[in-house]
Amino acid sequence: MAFPNSKSHIAIFPFMAQGHTIPLLDLSRALSRRGLKVTIITTPSNADTITPYVSKHPNIHLREIPFPKIQGLPEGCENMSQTFSRDHLLPFLNATKLLKDPFEATLRDMCRLDQHRPTCLISDSFLGWTNSLCRDLGLPRLVFHGMGIFSMVVKKSISIYQTHFVKDKGKWSDDDVLDVKGVDLSFDLKRGDLPKSLRETDCRVSEFFLEAERSDLGSWAVIGNSFMELDEDYVLPLESLYGNGTRTFCVGPLFLYDQMEGDGNIGPNGPDPSEQWADWLNQHGNQEKSVLYVSFGSMANLCDEQLNELAYGLELSGVDYIWVVRSKTWSPPSGLINGGLTKGLIVTTWVDQKWVLAHRAVGGFLSHCGWNSTLESLGYGLPMLAWPMQAEQHLNAKYLMEELKVGIGLQSASARDGRIVGREEIRGGVEELMRGERGNQAREKAIELGRMAKRAVQVGGSSYNCLNEIIDRVEKEKTRADSIGNITWRWVKKTWIK
Repeated sequence: MAFPNSKSHIAIFPFMAQGHTIPLLDLSRALSRRGLKVTIITTPSNADTITPYVSKHPNIHLREIPFPKIQGLPEGCENMSQTFSRDHLLPFLNATKLLKDPFEATLRDMCRLDQHRPTCLISDSFLGWTNSLCRDLGLPRLVFHGMGIFSMVVKKSISIYQTHFVKDKGKWSDDDVLDVKGVDLSFDLKRGDLPKSLRETDCRVSEFFLEAERSDLGSWAVIGNSFMELDEDYVLPLESLYGNGTRTFCVGPLFLYDQMEGDGNIGPNGPDPSEQWADWLNQHGNQEKSVLYVSFGSMANLCDEQLNELAYGLELSGVDYIWVVRSKTWSPPSGLINGGLTKGLIVTTWVDQKWVLAHRAVGGFLSHCGWNSTLESLGYGLPMLAWPMQAEQHLNAKYLMEELKVGIGLQSASARDGRIVGREEIRGGVEELMRGERGNQAREKAIELGRMAKRAVQVGGSSYNCLNEIIDRVEKEKTRADSIGNITWRWVKKTWIK
């Protein structure tokens, strides 16, 4: 279904973190291909990063607002990936709240002329203050969460009912089984599986996320980067928690639209075969599903001792691996250097993760279970060895292992006491994932879900239809708003758009 004559104009406001921004850029391109005008509102440094992703799409435009200078942040820091310690987190979050005034001024400016007025705003959930602003402006606000529907519904329920702090006999512990009101779970969920922001509400970082969760309620719709075949059981419970008729639309995996619609760059030769990692993988192309890909995303940081244990564990497993390391100080232990890295390749530069996961040589993913990485792994039919670290990653890992059965976990990695995961446990987990019975069963499940994911974004698929339904509803909302009459709109402009 196409909308070649669409007059809708979608404004999109991503949170300034790679894991939040990239799926919204995928969504922008999908909307642009359906004939909609899209304006992405962001800050100058982030605009420089976004431009290459959207430069081939003339329907996509950028509007820049200044990022506030705030004490405690590195000079020029405008993205979470540019923070280098946990001490930067709270100042960065506070800075995003200070975007309210320049964002409001930009949105009001866009509303002054009818031809530039957005039909709706798609806003990241961390920018919860946009909800009340959209109500003031009469714009539908669609909230985008950078996580799956399961994690969304658990977080929303806990935020509303606070059941993780209700205990009959005094002190609670991370081993306590949770009562997740409004959600029917097929497995036990423990308090230790929750994000730190929910388990510790006595800190200002937690207050930021709880405030965002509560500001979220009353949104016009929820956009989920998932697909119904994966998360259908949790869609209605999420809608019930939002209330007021808020619909949830599963439109993902968003990264697959480019591939399905001919804009992707997935192929046996890679984006640039001269890259060391691409050449290394191509040399292993005849050994199908033999290579383990290891990456923990753009935010997680492992200490040098843990990196050493991981290096030895990977080598001891005897499995070929490609490992992306973010650390600027760590180098492989001398014992491995002297003996040679016989089985793997360690990469410290940028890697095209989607291309790597799509490569025929890759058969598993050792991951932090961030939602984008999880979707990419499932989209290409790969089982996961779960090593969750922060945010909602423990929830994702639990879902992968207990319900979807597409992953296995490292027991010590699931602990919240900062313990080091030893080389022997890593070795055992890698061997089980790549060669064991549980790994084979998880791979079969992942391959099945990968087929469903690709079908979901194709014409007639569940996500494709959900995306078209959003567009259709937005079009109708625009028509309804227009039918109220120009008298009302002229009054609105005269009264509060100044």
